[in-house]
Amino acid sequence: MGKAHDAPSGWSYPFSCCSNQDCRPVATKAISEKPQGYVINITGEIVPYADKRVRISPDGEFHWCSVAGEEKSRTLCLFVPPHSY
Repeated sequence: MGKAHDAPSGWSYPFSCCSNQDCRPVATKAISEKPQGYVINITGEIVPYADKRVRISPDGEFHWCSVAGEEKSRTLCLFVPPHSY
């Protein structure tokens, strides 16, 4: 059984992103890509592609870390699948 700050696939969210409650996997449709960066669809927040909060996802899925794990809070980290180009 994984710790609260572990992704379901078994890798650990970095402490800088997660206080044992802030991170979770999200569906691909929860994140959009626009010229300005990744868009958190539920909040409309744009996280620029070069932002230090954007990280490559070890399991190839989207994971979103938000303040207190709330759906309407700002992004702490966003784990994204690697691009294949």
